[in-house]
Amino acid sequence: MVIGVPKEIKPDEYRVAMVPAGVEALTEAGHKVLVESGAGLGTGISDDEYRRAGALVVADPGAVYAEAELVVKVKEPLPQEYGFIRPGQTVFTYFHFAASEELTRAMVQSGAICIAYETIQLADGTLPLLTPMSEVAGRMAVQEGAKYLEKPMEGRGILLSGVPGVPPAKVVILGGGVVGTNAAKVAAGFGADVTVLDINLERLRYLDDIMPPNVNTLFSNRHNIRQAIREADLVIGSVLRRGARAPVLVTRDMLRTMRKGSVVVDVAVDQGGCFETTRPTTHSHPTYIEEGVVHYCVANMPGAVAGTSTYALTNETLQYVKRLAKEGWRKAAQEHLPLRHGLNIVEGKVVFPDIAEQFGLPLTPVEEVLR
Repeated sequence: MVIGVPKEIKPDEYRVAMVPAGVEALTEAGHKVLVESGAGLGTGISDDEYRRAGALVVADPGAVYAEAELVVKVKEPLPQEYGFIRPGQTVFTYFHFAASEELTRAMVQSGAICIAYETIQLADGTLPLLTPMSEVAGRMAVQEGAKYLEKPMEGRGILLSGVPGVPPAKVVILGGGVVGTNAAKVAAGFGADVTVLDINLERLRYLDDIMPPNVNTLFSNRHNIRQAIREADLVIGSVLRRGARAPVLVTRDMLRTMRKGSVVVDVAVDQGGCFETTRPTTHSHPTYIEEGVVHYCVANMPGAVAGTSTYALTNETLQYVKRLAKEGWRKAAQEHLPLRHGLNIVEGKVVFPDIAEQFGLPLTPVEEVLR
């Protein structure tokens, strides 16, 4: 099979979908790998390293898409890439369709097979291709939140850890999953006063057992969220509904009760965000202020630390790429349930229920497209 790896063009996105080790494994298995020139530079990987691994380095994205049967990316296609994608071509990436009707309709029209990293699911319910980037984003959320609490960044001028005689900052984390757990670990390490809210009591019991004494747990409901954020210096949104739009947990009215110069970091922005006031930002222009609160809503947070996140991601994705390359998308999805869960749009048909419901599109049972 011919596998294409284009350069990412989302603003300030430095990750790449395949590293030389992956190229080597695929070419040794008899596949052809096309890599767009410069695709790995943001991660510190040169074109020559890809060549030595067996890739054919091509000059422009059109050449990658034109020949590739399987396109492997990190972020969703942008409008300037829509025209490259053709019927019957498989595209494997983070799509986050629920956040964009334009992207959804463009991929329906393309006739491509769209397999989303974020909806691949194992038998135990875990999301293996979301987990590594959630770990990165959760840890970054505290790092960025601490920075934007500084007064020159228009924050409250609060040190997350406090100092002897001055209390630490209050950090509230909405969601106790992978993002929330990693955020809590880092915030606790700073010495902050941390509260994690979740609707899953078993998860809260687990976090209560493993976290240090400066991390408290609280059942998530509107009343408790409202009370918690009122005193918070930093609020991190980390809720997830697999393949669906994130629920809005903090309304504008609730935001108005927060102290001026406090910070919110919405890690759920890729799926629409869990604050009513969320809108996507970039690493170049990461923040804005609504109701006196600093909002950090960068839609590709791990892209800023590509030297870490590229390798964390490709450690997980390669096994799925190898299976797709060996068996083709249909056989791979028939025989491998996690990949079947990854199917979102197939040859013009929406097969993922939440996406069809979100945009009022017809839903085709996934079994129909696998016959």
